[in-house]
Amino acid sequence: MVRDHLRKDIFIADPAVHVFNGKLYIYPSHDFDAGVPEDDLGSHFAMEDYHIFSMDNIDSEARDHGVALHVKDIPWAGRQLWDCDAAYKNGKYYLYFPLKDKTDIFRIGVAISDKPEGPFVPEPFPIYGSYSIDPCVFEDEDGRHYMYFGGIWGGQLQRYRNNKAIECGRQPADDEPALCAKVTVMSDDMLQFGEEPKDVIILDENGEPLKAGDNERRFFEASWMHKYNGKYYFSYSTGDTHKLCYAIGDNPYGPFTYKGVILNPVKGWTTHHSIVQFKGKWYLFFHDVEISGKTHLRSIRFADLNYKEDGTIETITVNYK
Repeated sequence: MVRDHLRKDIFIADPAVHVFNGKLYIYPSHDFDAGVPEDDLGSHFAMEDYHIFSMDNIDSEARDHGVALHVKDIPWAGRQLWDCDAAYKNGKYYLYFPLKDKTDIFRIGVAISDKPEGPFVPEPFPIYGSYSIDPCVFEDEDGRHYMYFGGIWGGQLQRYRNNKAIECGRQPADDEPALCAKVTVMSDDMLQFGEEPKDVIILDENGEPLKAGDNERRFFEASWMHKYNGKYYFSYSTGDTHKLCYAIGDNPYGPFTYKGVILNPVKGWTTHHSIVQFKGKWYLFFHDVEISGKTHLRSIRFADLNYKEDGTIETITVNYK
């Protein structure tokens, strides 16, 4: 079942959802109309702060805890606070966020709080060696935390190879392997990468890496990781084909084998999500533009997520009136 929007009085998107202290906490982007013309690099997504929301139960009102972090409080800030995620370890909460620095290069920063709703205090510098967008932090059962990140086009992933910037950023040819999301284990203090990021390789049904021209299945942005019945589910957006897809692997690094579509295209250009288990049931959180009708003014909603006996996920379709 697809549910109605969480809030209709504020535009929020890119929901990262976690269970902390028995409640659902939602870490979204905060959309507003900055008057920036729309382009393929996402310049119109000119977000400046984060609001964090919580829900006591799946059907309760989403409470707005106010501004948890503002771009003006981040020492290295340029512009555009995009999709964020949060994690908990040793009594502290960590908010990870992509932000363009003063040279207009996306880096990933981290801010810290004693409470899941913040406010969060940013570290003075971005994570060393970080780049691109859409950080997702997954805690495995052994207590290790892994960050998945990356996004092409406006997310700048095409500007890098082997974690190094290249002189002329480009996407691979259609018959070449697609650009991959990145994964790295986090350091013990949760403030840095614990290793060089590795490729998140997605394989087709023949065991071959997906090609760059396979726009219906290849990674574009919006990494998410969850675990179900001992398997690792890497899910993501296909971007310009507007689907949420997933692939399954045996460990946090993969490789992952493509399995199908979680969510068919919704109203709006971007597709971004999270998957969470809460009180024994699974849910998909995502966004659309049904309320605003504008690409850059999005609203969050969610749906029940159902697994088949073989571990694959039933595809969700939003039926608009």
